[in-house]
Amino acid sequence: MANTVCCLTLILFIASLASGVSAAAPAGRMIFDVRSYGARGDGKTDNANAFTRAWKDACQWKGSARVFVPLGTFYLGGVTFVGPCQNRISFIIKGTLLAPKDANAIKQDTWIIFRYVDYLTVSGGGTLDGQGTSAWRLNDCTRNPNCRPLPMNIAFQFVRFSRISRIKSINSKMGHLNFFAVEYFEITRVSIRAPADSPNTDGIKIGSSHHMKIHDVFIGTGDDCIAILSGTTNLDVFSVKCGPGHGISVGSLGRFKDEKSVYGISVRDSVFTGTSNGVRIKTWAPSASRNIVSNFTFQNLQMINVGSPIIIDQQYCPNNQCTKNSHSQVQIENVKFNNIWGTSTDKVAVKLQCSQTAPCKDVELAGINLVHRGVDGPATALCENVSGRTRGKISPPSCI
Repeated sequence: MANTVCCLTLILFIASLASGVSAAAPAGRMIFDVRSYGARGDGKTDNANAFTRAWKDACQWKGSARVFVPLGTFYLGGVTFVGPCQNRISFIIKGTLLAPKDANAIKQDTWIIFRYVDYLTVSGGGTLDGQGTSAWRLNDCTRNPNCRPLPMNIAFQFVRFSRISRIKSINSKMGHLNFFAVEYFEITRVSIRAPADSPNTDGIKIGSSHHMKIHDVFIGTGDDCIAILSGTTNLDVFSVKCGPGHGISVGSLGRFKDEKSVYGISVRDSVFTGTSNGVRIKTWAPSASRNIVSNFTFQNLQMINVGSPIIIDQQYCPNNQCTKNSHSQVQIENVKFNNIWGTSTDKVAVKLQCSQTAPCKDVELAGINLVHRGVDGPATALCENVSGRTRGKISPPSCI
C-alpha cells in the first residue's frame, strides 16, 4: 500500500512538472496565441470563434494573461470579448485584423467589443482595418434622420483602469474608437485614419465616461477627430494632431431627454490642420434636456487653415430637422479659450452663438491670435447671448 501511494505521488509530481504548473504555486504569466485555437492569418478564414475561445481561456486564467495575435492578416467577423476576468489581461495585436466588407455580416453595432473588463491593455502595433470603402455609399444619414448606423471599428463598454496604445485604426465603416461608461482609461500612441470625405467616421467618441486621458495620437477622418458626448466628465486631451476632419467637438448635446451634464474637460497642446472646425461646443435647438456644460479649458492650440477655429453653436440642427425660432436649453458656463493661434479659412474666426433662453456665462478669451488672409478682409468675431471677459491680446478683436 505504501509503495502504491509513493508511486502515485511521484506520478503527480512528474505531471505537474510536465504541465509547467504547480498545484501549490500561484498562476504566473501565460500567453494565449490565437493560432493555438485554430486562427489563420490568411485574410480569408473567419477567426471569430478562435479569438473568442482564446479570450475565454485567457480571461479565466488566474495569473497575468496575454492574448497574442501574431503578424499576418486575420479576417474577423463581429466579436465581443466579455469579462470580468480573473486578473490583468492584455490583448496584443501584431498583425492586421480585417473586418468583413459587407456591413450586414456584422450583427452588432461595433465590429470588436470589449465589455465588463478591468485592467485591460490593448496594444502591439497592429492594425484594425474596417474595410469601410464599400460601405460608405450605404450611409444616408445626411438625408435620413432614421438611418441605420454602420458598425464602428472597436468599442470599450463598462471598462475600467485600462488603456489602448500603439494601435492603428483605418477605414472604419462609421466611427473608429467608441467608449461608453468607461473609467480611468488612457488612449495613447494611436493612429486613426480615413479619407476626408468618408461619412461619419469619427475618430474617438466618448459618452458617460470619467477620468480619461487622450494623448500623443494622430486622427485624420471624415468627421470629428474627438466627439465628447453626454455624461462625460474629467477628460484630459493633449498632444493630439487632428486633421482632416471636423475638429474636436463637445456634443452634439440636448437632443435626447435623458442626457447628462458634461464638465471638467481640458483640450491642450494640440494642432489642427485643415479641419472644418477647431474646438467646438454644439447643442440642439430645441433641446429635449436641460443640462450643464461647464468647467472647460481649451489651451495652447495651433490652427492651420481651419474653417472655424473657435465655435459655440447652440443652434445646431443638421439637415433641417428642427422647428424655426427654437432655442437650446443647455447651459454653457465657465469656458476658457486661452492661447489659440493660427489661420482661419473663414472670415469669422471666433463664433460664440449662444442660446437666447440659456445664455453662455463666464466665457473667457485670452491670448487669441487668429488670422484670415482672404480677399474679404481680416478675421472677425461674432457673439450672441454670451457674457464673460477677455485677457491679453485678442485678435480678432473680442466681441464679449
